[in-house]
Amino acid sequence: MGHAVAVWNQQVAMEITKDWNGIDQVTLRSPRGASTRVSLYGGQVMSWRNDRGEELLFTGNKAIFKPPKAMRGGIPLCFPQFGNGGCLEQHGFARNKIWIIDDNPPPLHQSNSNGKAFDDLLLKSSEEDFKCWPHSFEFRLRVSLATNGDLNLISRIRNINGKPFSFSFAYHTYLCVSDISEVRIEGLETLDYLDNLCQRERFTEQGDAITFETEVDRVYITSPNVIAVLDHEKKQTVVIRKDVIAVLDHEKKQTVVIRKDGLPDVVVWNPWEKKSKAMIDIGDDEYKQMLCVDDDGTNHVAEQLQQGSVDLAYTLLPAPGDRNVCLLGQPGTSTQLPHSLVFDSQFLNPSHLLGNPTART
Repeated sequence: MGHAVAVWNQQVAMEITKDWNGIDQVTLRSPRGASTRVSLYGGQVMSWRNDRGEELLFTGNKAIFKPPKAMRGGIPLCFPQFGNGGCLEQHGFARNKIWIIDDNPPPLHQSNSNGKAFDDLLLKSSEEDFKCWPHSFEFRLRVSLATNGDLNLISRIRNINGKPFSFSFAYHTYLCVSDISEVRIEGLETLDYLDNLCQRERFTEQGDAITFETEVDRVYITSPNVIAVLDHEKKQTVVIRKDVIAVLDHEKKQTVVIRKDGLPDVVVWNPWEKKSKAMIDIGDDEYKQMLCVDDDGTNHVAEQLQQGSVDLAYTLLPAPGDRNVCLLGQPGTSTQLPHSLVFDSQFLNPSHLLGNPTART
């Protein structure tokens, strides 16, 4: 029902179960042991594990998963608003809605279907939505897992009645790191950024890398082709190119790669100690194990939407040498939608994407 496994790879497993709230959740497993789990509450990816069972996405021990509150962690879907810059609740309402499984999903494209199990979730506009956001839409989320553990997310937002509307979108991805003080991001030096802690005042990055000694909440404008996020304790590196971000954790010997396409900006966020203590759904010291690095386009209008659609791509994967590459979702674009918009987020299994990232280990 509403899911499929490519006939040439029957070993890839898919299972629908109920969580402790009685809400359906879909788990996809690869023959090598990687898995991902997505909840029908919010269409939110709750977990992505490599073939050793190691969790690559952050969820706090105090996370609250009880409707109508959205859960902090994993990959929340932000639609039709990213952040709190509009008239809706922060990050929009899609993450607080119950989605449905599509009973008759379209097949995967042949070139993108080898060995992939997938499931399609749908969210459609309702009369309740019209009270706060009067637009007709259909949001299709496809979650697929390849034989090698690559995780792929495709978000397709369709305008039902053809009347253009503005919205913003994000995959608000939480990365799991060893110790935030051991993480550094390279590739954003000399860029301008908007500092959300200083009323979005514009600054220019002065350091040769971004390190973390206090709270950080910045939007780096028009990011370059390559960005590297280094975690010395995990022995892990994340490299972010024009379409790829890789995170290296030296201690875990794990690499997380974020591939982005179509959204030029990068959001870097860690709440640090003081703000974490004020959050009821994150432990006092758990800020040390999390880092949000979101691709963001809220400061730009996608030209492709003039023709009715735009594609944004992402990938999560494990890399060779016990490195895990996590290609994460692409956040935040605000634009006019005459017809449909497609967000393609692929999360690749770290062990095969990077080859030998000579970068920084």
